[in-house]
Amino acid sequence: MQFAKFLLVGGIAALVNIVARLLLSLALPFELAVVLAYLCGMLTAFLLGRLFVFTEAAGTTHGQLLRFTLVNVVALAQVWLVSVVLVDWFFPLIGFTWQAELVGHTIGVLSPVFTSYLGHKHFSFRPAKS
Repeated sequence: MQFAKFLLVGGIAALVNIVARLLLSLALPFELAVVLAYLCGMLTAFLLGRLFVFTEAAGTTHGQLLRFTLVNVVALAQVWLVSVVLVDWFFPLIGFTWQAELVGHTIGVLSPVFTSYLGHKHFSFRPAKS
């Protein structure tokens, strides 16, 4: 059940991320927009995850946010790398042009689902010791 909640919260955060990237791309280069949009999605994921998914977490909000950020630095690198490699290298190689930035970014945002869940469950929001 916890993983299902994580997926729902992650889906909402991913939507925030993608919409933010679309808006930011109106004024910024794709690569920078991906990073800034990720921060919007990350804040959404932290707040919703803390409230609805990892309710048994121990520690202070500050500590949880710090650990959450560390896990997300790794995930951001993965999202950025997947998104940029698809958009700048792979899609042109195969001739894919239809909404290439949107498709590439969406795949990138979805790429760290399992590693992020494990990182947040066992590190960011680790439960109190019994």
